[in-house]
Amino acid sequence: MGQDPGVDVRVEVAAVGPFQENAFFLGTSASEEVVLIDPGDEAERLLERVEARGWKPVAIVNTHAHLDHVCAVQPIKERLGIPFYLHPGDLPVLAAAPEHALFFGVRPPAVPEVEHALEDGEVLELAGLRLEVLHTPGHSPGGVCLRVAGHLFAGDTLFAGSIGRTDLPGGDHQTLLSSIRERLLCLPDETVVHCGHGPDTTIGQERISNPFLQEGGPGFF
Repeated sequence: MGQDPGVDVRVEVAAVGPFQENAFFLGTSASEEVVLIDPGDEAERLLERVEARGWKPVAIVNTHAHLDHVCAVQPIKERLGIPFYLHPGDLPVLAAAPEHALFFGVRPPAVPEVEHALEDGEVLELAGLRLEVLHTPGHSPGGVCLRVAGHLFAGDTLFAGSIGRTDLPGGDHQTLLSSIRERLLCLPDETVVHCGHGPDTTIGQERISNPFLQEGGPGFF
């Protein structure tokens, strides 16, 4: 996908909920439109930021549907009337979110309807940007990363110095490593990686230092 090098990408993050999940606001400096990526909790706090900035959200796009990434989706959908995008491989994960909430001792979320089924390789034209969908299963069956103009929203596929857990239903360690190696490590080193938890990193940094991606490391195969 062409990476629109001249686009001034604007990214803001809010770490929300008991799992401190990173919810992102994505847009450009030329428009008030934004995309909400993985609004995981604290819907009112996220909506207050939208109002304070004068933004106009156009869609909610999720990298996957684990509990900590979806709890604010339905309230935001109801308030703003915007569509929800998710890969169909994660529909069972989404449906199980209330059950998982009880297991973790948190309030069960309302299960939102998915208006747009993400497909591998599709390009979403939203908020003046082109977001390329990369299907990266392993952490969850329908996990995706979103690539836009030198940025990668990785969800829980890749972290700074780590990778997503694979001990949840639908997870698979070798599938996750294959996704990272085949879909992410081929990207330019300078690609900024916005992770679902914790700090940003880059593809180049993870290529050389992430222990799970090194020969002889805990994830090597």
